[in-house]
Amino acid sequence: MDVPVYNMKGDSVGSMSIDEAILGGSLNPQLIKQAYVCYHANQRQGSARTKGRGEVNGSTRKIYKQKGTGRARHGNKKAPQFRKGGHAHEKRRTRVDYHMSMPKKMRRKANLNALLAKLIDNEVKIVDSIKFDGPSTKGMASLLSALGINRTVLLALPEGAIDARLSARNIDDVSTCRSDQLTAWNLLNNRFVIIEKAELEAFLAGPHTQTGKDAKIEPRGRQAAAASGKTDGEAA
Repeated sequence: MDVPVYNMKGDSVGSMSIDEAILGGSLNPQLIKQAYVCYHANQRQGSARTKGRGEVNGSTRKIYKQKGTGRARHGNKKAPQFRKGGHAHEKRRTRVDYHMSMPKKMRRKANLNALLAKLIDNEVKIVDSIKFDGPSTKGMASLLSALGINRTVLLALPEGAIDARLSARNIDDVSTCRSDQLTAWNLLNNRFVIIEKAELEAFLAGPHTQTGKDAKIEPRGRQAAAASGKTDGEAA
């Protein structure tokens, strides 16, 4: 698969060849959905609660006298039947565990398959280099316009790209993440993906594509660095 590479002005400056076999070869919707549901469930804190009539804000004054009105007897307006009243059977502060687990290899395959889905739909914009002299919302808006971005977009940036990250924070429908942290969750939550060519090549050559037995025999990345006694910076 040949994917065009653009510069920051939106001009095509070449292409990048991507082996579809690394990304799973073909789409597996069931696997992608399983991973998406897993990521979604793990976002939940499980600490939802509601307030009873003794916890809501408001006066404790009796709303009208007990007898002689012909109406029902009431105390204050915090009763459940009143607007802004407390819940009759409120949820207490008991944490519910919604966590779901998924084998690492399956999770990696799902992430790669989600990236393949984006590539097939021409929703991945590869840029040769994303450089800003300083934080510039106008410059980021120009980049998005040049690439034809008109929907939500995920901006996958290197770890030290502070200027680009600050340039995107005031623009609606733009999310940012580190380029080595692409997952099925953030890929599918956005219509487009923008990533540098070098960062995508590093992602495809890194441990994220190890979905077989070689992940334990010859691990890449952090595990390999730990085995050899090197730091992350030395391993990179």
